[in-house]
Amino acid sequence: MMAEALEQNPKKRSGWKTALLVLLILFLLGVTAAGGAAYYVYRSLQPVAAGEPVEVSIPPGTGSAAIAKLLEDRGIIKSGMTYSFYLKVKQEGGRFQAGDYQLAPGMTLAEITDKLNRGDVIKEEMIRFTIPEGYTVLQISEKLAADGLVNKESFLALANESGKWTYPWITGILGNSNLRYRLEGYLFPETYEMKKESTEQAILDRMLSEWEKKQKLLPQGWEAQMDKLGLDLHGILTVASLIEREVAVDEERALVAGVIYNRLKQKMPLQIDATVQYLFDKQKERLFEKDLQTPSPYNTYLNPGIPPGPIASPGLLSIKAALYPEETKYLFYVTKKDGSGGHLFAETFEEHKKNNAASKLEK
Repeated sequence: MMAEALEQNPKKRSGWKTALLVLLILFLLGVTAAGGAAYYVYRSLQPVAAGEPVEVSIPPGTGSAAIAKLLEDRGIIKSGMTYSFYLKVKQEGGRFQAGDYQLAPGMTLAEITDKLNRGDVIKEEMIRFTIPEGYTVLQISEKLAADGLVNKESFLALANESGKWTYPWITGILGNSNLRYRLEGYLFPETYEMKKESTEQAILDRMLSEWEKKQKLLPQGWEAQMDKLGLDLHGILTVASLIEREVAVDEERALVAGVIYNRLKQKMPLQIDATVQYLFDKQKERLFEKDLQTPSPYNTYLNPGIPPGPIASPGLLSIKAALYPEETKYLFYVTKKDGSGGHLFAETFEEHKKNNAASKLEK
């Protein structure tokens, strides 16, 4: 019995050695694999070889994992999976912004991340143009066409389109067949900056949206004031456009507005020259009697009340004057001939005749 036990011990010692050897081999394999994985991750985190910049477009709503895969596909990074892991460790990726980026092979992951966080997109080539107060749709089209920004005929056709514009404050008047241009008065005079390749429709839409923004700058309660005057927004803009075309001195805008409303109350024709000038493509230096007889719903010498629509794009000062006219008894005004652009005001026709004569002596 003792001899058998002595014979089995060497076998047991051999079994333990084998087990230890297997464990050692597995350990070394694990270490090697871990080392290999660590080396793979390390290599994946390094920039790719430097190269020419690449334009990468990231659509809105794209997640960080999809962005990482996109960057890998475009050759900007080595591994999208590793970059996703990098972002998780760094707690980044939640602030990435959509847009078109210029990214170059050779950028570090930190540089790429910073660029995407800042939204450092490719700067598009822009156009800049200014629409002066008092410009008509026709004048706007000519100015933009002269600058090479629009096709005049296409612009005018769209400005007279009745079914393309959905702003609630304009849809009600678009079907009015008496309007010379349906968008007249609604293209806000301002300096604009837009993408270089903007279409005629995009430019018109931008100008319409600007008027929507400017409504917020009007005095509080301006909509209730329209009701007091018995006019809707279209009517207010029409009166404002008359003021814009007639007045050069800011302090007189509310005075001229008062004259317009006083004449309307007394059912007197407005007899505003600017409404006749609106009928001609080019402004005349002087209007003759035959011009004042030009048949048109815009001609305030022949028709009572205000024209069917604005005759130009009014600025905020004229719109405010149309909303808040100065209360006077004035019914007449005549332009001074001293070059000041101001007017002489009168309550009666006799006073008006005297002012008219006095203004001629100022030449």
